[in-house]
Amino acid sequence: MSVIVTGGGAAGMMAAIYAARAGEKVTLLERNEKLGKKIYITGKGRCNVTNTAKPEQFMANISRNPRFAYSALSFMSNQDLMKLFEELGVALKVERGGRVFPASDHASDITKALEREMLKRGVKTILGCRVARILTGEGRALGVELENGQRMMADAVIVATGGLSYPSTGSTGDGYGFASQTGHALTNTRPSLTGIETVESWPGELSGLTLKNVKLSANLNSGGKNKKLFSEQGEVLFTHYGISGPLVLSLSSLLPDEYAGLDISIDLKPALDRQTLDARLLKEFKFMSRRQLAAVMDTLEPHSLGMCLLRLADLDAGQSANSVTAQQRTALIEIIKNVKLTIKSLRGYEEAVITRGGIDVKQINPSTMESKVVKGLYFAGEVIDIDAMTGGFNLQLAFSTGALAGDRAARVRI
Repeated sequence: MSVIVTGGGAAGMMAAIYAARAGEKVTLLERNEKLGKKIYITGKGRCNVTNTAKPEQFMANISRNPRFAYSALSFMSNQDLMKLFEELGVALKVERGGRVFPASDHASDITKALEREMLKRGVKTILGCRVARILTGEGRALGVELENGQRMMADAVIVATGGLSYPSTGSTGDGYGFASQTGHALTNTRPSLTGIETVESWPGELSGLTLKNVKLSANLNSGGKNKKLFSEQGEVLFTHYGISGPLVLSLSSLLPDEYAGLDISIDLKPALDRQTLDARLLKEFKFMSRRQLAAVMDTLEPHSLGMCLLRLADLDAGQSANSVTAQQRTALIEIIKNVKLTIKSLRGYEEAVITRGGIDVKQINPSTMESKVVKGLYFAGEVIDIDAMTGGFNLQLAFSTGALAGDRAARVRI
């Protein structure tokens, strides 16, 4: 029995390890000059390995096809993954929100541990090796053909080539081509967990400003009905193109393909209702009655943001606080509680953490990761149409689907 794994990222390396642990001859083919290039940049170079969330909460953080992921997560849970890395000599730590990182804060520790285990298990790794297509015959996978025309035969092939995000790491959609060539359907792909470009240009004036403890909301107005898509409190970052930050990245994964009728807004003071905020403004206006409105805003928000808010509320920054009318105060409160923005587009794959879409899960057996179209052909990781929120959930999905695919592929019988 022999297994070929295409792709040396998180899913591919884990697949190779589990296939080798089952006693099979495993060859891993990686197009880059080194393994785990995308792992090196995850978690800002620290590698957010997984999340300690309880099973129900973990599933709630999977935004695309969570039911499909159930078997893989049962095979390798977050606790199983943490135990594995500790057995491989990687000390871990848990940070805010249940995020798990190597204690060293070095993503390289994760990649090196996987490499050591593959070497220990006898996995043959070939770098700088790009697969051109999957070889099939009589409804099953027979091996792969490389770009140079060389053919490598195997009893099972695991495709773990990633999606389209961060193409500089080698994720250029090769796996989607393999899937199409072998008769698999693909769902639409697009960048996910990425920044949002806005129609409004004023966010660019605030580029680099991070707001904490604000609430970002998104509602879809269609057919006379208003559907809430997202509403969470946390951080938003203003950028030269619009908005980014943890909340924005999460929202990007939930957006529909079309933005018509979609409203997004930021509540800058979610802890205060309008009545309480009005009382605070009245107090500030009274205390600083002879000061300019700009000075009053400085007590509420960073100066650059305060000036933008006054402009959006059609108020003059040089106006004295004691001259503000009730109507003007109401307009200012409305802006502070409901800063509206219009989506122009999502940022591209160069900045997206993951790819949304991919190989249709209806054509993959969730209990084995084997194709329902071609016997002996398995898929793992981002190439599949599954994705989740930020916080370690996506990397866990890659490791879990890879482990399951590797284990089951090693048990293939002709």
